[in-house]
Amino acid sequence: MGGPGDPPEGTPEGAPAGGEDEYRSVVFDESFVRAARLQEFSAQERMADHSPAVRRRPPLRRGLSRQALVLVLLIAIAFGTAIYMGVRHPYETPTTQSAEPLRMTVIPLAPQTPVPGSTDPEQLYADSPAAQFRIGADGITLPASRRTAHFSDSQVVSALTTAKDYLVESALDPSVLTGGATRPVRILLDPRQLDQFDESFEHPLADGRHAPTGWLVRFDATRARLADQRIRVQGTLQAAEFDANTLEVIADHTFVYALRPAGGDARAKASLFTVRRELHFRFDRDDLRMHQAELAVSYVQAGPLTCSDDSVSRLHPLLAGQTARAGGPAGTDPYATGSATALCGTLARSAQPKL
Repeated sequence: MGGPGDPPEGTPEGAPAGGEDEYRSVVFDESFVRAARLQEFSAQERMADHSPAVRRRPPLRRGLSRQALVLVLLIAIAFGTAIYMGVRHPYETPTTQSAEPLRMTVIPLAPQTPVPGSTDPEQLYADSPAAQFRIGADGITLPASRRTAHFSDSQVVSALTTAKDYLVESALDPSVLTGGATRPVRILLDPRQLDQFDESFEHPLADGRHAPTGWLVRFDATRARLADQRIRVQGTLQAAEFDANTLEVIADHTFVYALRPAGGDARAKASLFTVRRELHFRFDRDDLRMHQAELAVSYVQAGPLTCSDDSVSRLHPLLAGQTARAGGPAGTDPYATGSATALCGTLARSAQPKL
């Protein structure tokens, strides 16, 4: 039986069968037709001007597909973002400026009377102005912190904490006070100040720049030792912006030590030695991240001392029963350059225990 469209009497002999039509599987979709380079004129167009049966079509202008346009746009955005992040990355540019040298002043305080002493250090503290001071690091209290215009709360706390750590290591650590250790203090300093720090201990000078006692508290271990490691402390910490890139912390503390003669009898009388330190710390963002500080100003008053003793490298305390030797501080040469004026003060009687 013939297929649809076949003659009623079937396919003529010799003609290809309907199922074998070689063009039946060819499908000309719209895109194929539009892409053809030749186009046949309509019958009306051929009757009008006797044109050829076909004409050549102009080349088809192919635009980018939507997917290609999106891909190009994404690549452009990614490239632009990479350039922007390279110029405006979230990390701060490392500071390349050199640190200002530490300016220091150390003033010995000479007693007017013999230094009071007692075999009981607790009694000395109880009868002195340090009676209500806290013990050790507990006396270095952190104030309530607030963010500033250019620094966050956490950055302000970091500055205060680093300043406290410096005070603890430089004025409360027994290995620093009488053992001659310097590393606990050195590792807390901005690396740009290490040359000045090292020079101060290798070649101490009374020039306002290179006195070890401006960096830390250090006693002459051949003269005195700690009678009580529970050092009394009282003072304040204040943080504020120095400029848009720098935080400043001002520490003002009084440290009171109970001392006995070095190598002497444990029953020897102890006496009190007082150190007042005002330190100005500076912190840039690198310092805050690295838990380090730049020490800008160190102002120290310490006694009882003899004015004529050299207090640059170590403090030589006057102990129980001793009196200050006559004479003022070492002479100052006004013609010498690069040296600081020698200073000395008098230790008030009210600063001594009343036994």
